[in-house]
Amino acid sequence: MSAKRPLIELSTSPHVSAPQDVTVIMRNVVYALLPICAYAIYQFGLSVLLSIFTVTLTCVVTERFFNWVGKNPSTIGDWSAVITGILLALTLPPGFPLWMGVVAGFVAIAMGKALFGGLGFNVFNPALMGRAFVQAAFPVAISTWTPAFFTGRFSEFIPTTLTMPFQTPPDVSVWVQKVTIDGFTGATPLALRQIQLVNTDLMDLFLGTTAGSAGGSATALILACGAYLAFRKMLDWRIPASIFLGVIITSGVLHMIDPKFAAPMFMLLSGGLMLGAIFMATDMVGSPVTPLGVLLYGLLIGFLTVIIREFASLPEGIMYAILLGNAAMPLIEQVTQPRVFGAARKKAFSTINSKGGEK
Repeated sequence: MSAKRPLIELSTSPHVSAPQDVTVIMRNVVYALLPICAYAIYQFGLSVLLSIFTVTLTCVVTERFFNWVGKNPSTIGDWSAVITGILLALTLPPGFPLWMGVVAGFVAIAMGKALFGGLGFNVFNPALMGRAFVQAAFPVAISTWTPAFFTGRFSEFIPTTLTMPFQTPPDVSVWVQKVTIDGFTGATPLALRQIQLVNTDLMDLFLGTTAGSAGGSATALILACGAYLAFRKMLDWRIPASIFLGVIITSGVLHMIDPKFAAPMFMLLSGGLMLGAIFMATDMVGSPVTPLGVLLYGLLIGFLTVIIREFASLPEGIMYAILLGNAAMPLIEQVTQPRVFGAARKKAFSTINSKGGEK
């Protein structure tokens, strides 16, 4: 009697599956953002705490609303709406009026995610879509900055935080003089560099002791949190690395041509570059996956960031650079597809004869 032959199981790819799913990855991104949120609250106090809570809650409620309208299962449990809310809140000024934050959160989910069909179908980063909308809708509020570590930040709100809809926000200049010892110009390091050609100390930029968005100035902490995700293989480190390379090359060339342009280290450490490069440009939906595509995508964002900062009227450029990179991603993926193993190379040009044959 012959021995029973072993069964051979045939299946289609993928043949190896990772233990990580979307929910696990998204939850770990939230964990990585929590230290940045804590430092932002330490810097700017109750206003940022309430802003993060309000914007995140708005994103979650909006996500559930569109699930209900579309009669789809709830997707709140995948944590993507929470990430959108946290990232969006961290890109806003510390004293940004709460009702404007609600508008930003609604637009981020509605126009940046639900409009395209939900998670996995969005073309642009949802948080940046919300940020871009309020940049255009509320230009004065989005460019009103407050000093870090001001007196009384844990006992009172920044005056503009609780401004009611359609009311003129109060002038914060008098309040700033009251809560700060040193004079505060109301400008971020990028604005000071663009308008007055004043450079901020690099160590202050690295440690995050300057004015700016709620969570965009803590460079050292953002790098550490990004390293955690990269170590867990939940972030493609090649994307931020190629963005940094693009910034260094572009700003380095401009600085050599004319020293009035900012030096590479200032470009890297200032503004929201680190937060955008590590937590937004690496969005798995809006970024390419091919090795060459990742490099081109990052170099493009780095190049555009420097060009916008140096030649546009806005001092910051990372937001628009990432959105333009998202828009270019399908084309980048198409032209960088690797050749299938064993397949013949396509001819660049061919003519078809009258019989339908190739010659």
